[in-house]
Amino acid sequence: MGNTAFLMPGQGSQYVGMLGKLDAYPKAQQIISKVNGVLGFDLVKLMKEGPIEELTQTENTQPALVACSAAWLEVAKEKGLSCQFALGHSLGEYSALYAAEAIDIETALRLVRRRGELMRDATSKIPGTMGAIIGLPAEKVKEICQEASKTGVCEMANFNSSGQIVVSGEVEAVKKAMELAKEAKARLARLLQVSAPFHSSMMDPVAEVFAKDLEAANINDAKFPVIANVNAKPVQKASEIRENLTKQINSPVLWEKSILQVVAMGVDNFVEVGAKNVLTGLNGQIVPNLTTSNTEAMF
Repeated sequence: MGNTAFLMPGQGSQYVGMLGKLDAYPKAQQIISKVNGVLGFDLVKLMKEGPIEELTQTENTQPALVACSAAWLEVAKEKGLSCQFALGHSLGEYSALYAAEAIDIETALRLVRRRGELMRDATSKIPGTMGAIIGLPAEKVKEICQEASKTGVCEMANFNSSGQIVVSGEVEAVKKAMELAKEAKARLARLLQVSAPFHSSMMDPVAEVFAKDLEAANINDAKFPVIANVNAKPVQKASEIRENLTKQINSPVLWEKSILQVVAMGVDNFVEVGAKNVLTGLNGQIVPNLTTSNTEAMF
C-alpha cells in the first residue's frame, strides 16, 4: 500500500447547495457553524441558497470553498481516511494547509476573505477574467497569449495538465485568446466562472499588500508536506509557507508538476476533499492509472 494525497479544489468548484450532503455529519456542522461568526455575515445562507452570481464573487467564493473542504475533511477523517501529503489548487492551497494543521479554520477563513477582497478591489478599474484552453501544446498557448496581449494583459496562469492550460488577464484580451485558440483548433476554449484574473501580473499589487497580512497571521509548521503551487515542491516550514502564499497570488499554478511530484514521492491514491470533482477529472488526464476519488461521490 502506497501513500495517499488529499486534493483541495479552488475557485470554479463553487455551486449553490454545496453544503447539502454535509447536513448528515455533526462534525462537519461544527465547522460550518463557525463560518458566519468569523466572517461577520451570513455566508452559509449564500452557499445554501445563492444567488450564484453573488457566490461567484471572489471575496465570497474563497471562504466558501475553504469552509466546504474543511467540513468534508471532518467527514473523511470520521470515515477513517488519512493522508501523507496534501495539495490544493490555487485557493485550495489554504484548505491543504488547514488539513496539515499549519493554519486553523478561523485564520484560513479570515485570510481568504481578505485575499478575495483585495483581488476584487485590484480589478475594480480594469476587469479581468480567466479562460481554459484544452487540446493545444503549451508553446502554442504561449504564442496565443503574446498575440492577445496586444489587446491587454493575457498570461498563462494554470498548467493543469499537458492538455489543459488556463490563461488570465484583462477581459477583452482573454476573450481574444479564446478566439485565437479556437482558430488554432483547440478542442475547447471557454471563459471560466471566476470574477478576477488570478495568477497574473494584474495581481501584483495584491501580493504586495497581502504579504503583510500573511506576516501577521498565525501560521505554524505543517504536520505533513503540502505541495506548493508556485514550485511544485513539498513545504512544511511556516516561513516558506508565507513566502509561497505571497508568490502564489501573481504566479502560475504548476498543478500537473505538483501531482507528478507526489507520485514520485510514493503517492498512488488521491482523494479530492470538497466541492465537485474538478481535480478528480484533471487526475484522469495526468495519472489515469492511479485511483482518484472525491468525497461528494464517496459519502
